Amino acid sequence: MVTGGTGFIGSHLVEALVLKGASVIVPFRSHDPRSYFSTAHLADHVILTSGDLKDFSRIFDIMTKYEIEYVFHLGAQAIVTAAYHNPRETIITNVTGTTNILEAARVYGKIRGIVVASSDKAYGKTVHKYIESDPLCGDHPYEVSKSAEDLIAHSYYKTYKLPITVARFGNVYGEGDVNFNRIIPGIMESVLTRTTLHLRSDGSYIRDYIYVDDVVRGYMLLAKHIDRAIGEAYNFGSAESLSVLHVIRLTEKALRAKISYCVDNTAINEIPSQQLDYSKVAKAFGWEPKATMSHVLPKIKLWYKRYFK
Repeated sequence: MVTGGTGFIGSHLVEALVLKGASVIVPFRSHDPRSYFSTAHLADHVILTSGDLKDFSRIFDIMTKYEIEYVFHLGAQAIVTAAYHNPRETIITNVTGTTNILEAARVYGKIRGIVVASSDKAYGKTVHKYIESDPLCGDHPYEVSKSAEDLIAHSYYKTYKLPITVARFGNVYGEGDVNFNRIIPGIMESVLTRTTLHLRSDGSYIRDYIYVDDVVRGYMLLAKHIDRAIGEAYNFGSAESLSVLHVIRLTEKALRAKISYCVDNTAINEIPSQQLDYSKVAKAFGWEPKATMSHVLPKIKLWYKRYFK
């Protein structure tokens, strides 16, 4: 079962699992006909079933009906600006939704592995590269929801010995991200529609940028080695820790395009700098990011070109 399987990262994970021959169940509330999930025709290869993370009975019904063995829990309200305007929905979805998944797995008792998608946002604000032993100190609605989700996952492992592992990623980019408030989708929209890109920040915020294929590889690696990953959290970072303005310059060079932008500097509650130390997962499982932004940006642009047509 892949929660969030019709979303940006989830659809890439579903595609990879299907290619591996897995039988994939995707609970969903709605999906965009122009999304990666739809344009890749993934509905033809999975079982789509209506289900809301906030509905425990429905989640438990899906888990038992389809005799789920592995759960990739990516379902979440994942937009920081939406969390600012609607904190209640964000917290209920991310915290209660995660609890429902784990409680259903506990009651069912036959799950072999659970990979919970967390985020660098769970750490909150700091001035150094995050390591897995750092405290989880989110202090605004989205960050707090990810800190809580992460802690709940650990508590279900610690208390009930559920086979859970947690993956914490930086800023994920790639084909299919239609949240145009994010920098890469925003850039693609600006380039392809010849409009001005508006930057919420002052352009100096630094993030780890990690390509979606590297993220999917990380999730699947943890599931494959759940016997060794159980009870642990792993950072999945990038060699490309870049400011927003650096991303714009790099994209201009990679796409040979001039990007028109203006700095609005209206960001609220965002963390100025976030970088992840991924030496733990590199040492344990040999994972390292393979993609570089300059190499994959032209391929990503082709997907957005079709999207805007």
